[in-house]
Amino acid sequence: MSTVGMVWSVRREVWENRSIYLAPLIVGILTALVSIPASFSGLNSPVSRFASHIEIAGGAVMGTTLIVAIFYCLDALYGERRDRSVLFWKSMPVSDSEAVLSKMFVPMAVLPVVTFLVTVATQLVMLLLSSAVLSMKGESVAPLWGLPWGQMTTGLLYHLVVVHSLYYAPIFGWLLLVSAWAKRLPFLWAFLPPAAIGVIEKFVWNTTHVAAALNSRLGGGMPSSPKQGSMMLLWPSHPLEFLARPSLWIGFLFAAACLAGAVLLRRRREPI
Repeated sequence: MSTVGMVWSVRREVWENRSIYLAPLIVGILTALVSIPASFSGLNSPVSRFASHIEIAGGAVMGTTLIVAIFYCLDALYGERRDRSVLFWKSMPVSDSEAVLSKMFVPMAVLPVVTFLVTVATQLVMLLLSSAVLSMKGESVAPLWGLPWGQMTTGLLYHLVVVHSLYYAPIFGWLLLVSAWAKRLPFLWAFLPPAAIGVIEKFVWNTTHVAAALNSRLGGGMPSSPKQGSMMLLWPSHPLEFLARPSLWIGFLFAAACLAGAVLLRRRREPI
């Protein structure tokens, strides 16, 4: 596996899938624009109102990139078989392992970076707009600029790395495996089996372990507490405590198995 091949494979994915950066960028712009009329009304508590606005903005961008990641993974290997472009790419000096890993790299590294940059830029624009509105009304902007921006930005970055990248790895791996296997309707094949297993467990044993595990994984495994209630301040008592979670490493093993299966399927599967 060559570094140059991986780099160019990742570049190809970004070039061919413009939604990776366009979707969060559009959401960020719309969120910033919506904040303008909101800044003119209800300024009795501008700091708390502004804090809720930037949290909503961060959640909107992160939710958008998560949706992009899901649909990207489902179409990454299925799409190239559907349009038969896989035949061309297999003729290039890029192995199946490099092709699959480059597709895994997008939701685990590229999208978190895009999310971070777009979210920070959106919040900065919202800060400037709100400051301008307060200045026009003759009010002080110091409380807005005095918010713990360093802690919020660091917490956002931590949340994106540990949740949207590391903790979601088995989800992305599973979606890529389904994308490499499905002959049609990969979305249904990705979500119906886990749902069916959960329903069967409920009817047979009257338990919800599968549903609880899926909810925990989709929720990033973050315990709900006052300190971690804000999406912008998801910072643990010690960052390394996340790496000690058995669920994280079990997820890595599952993701590795899914990627190995996706590589094998890409090597053997014929175009649709």
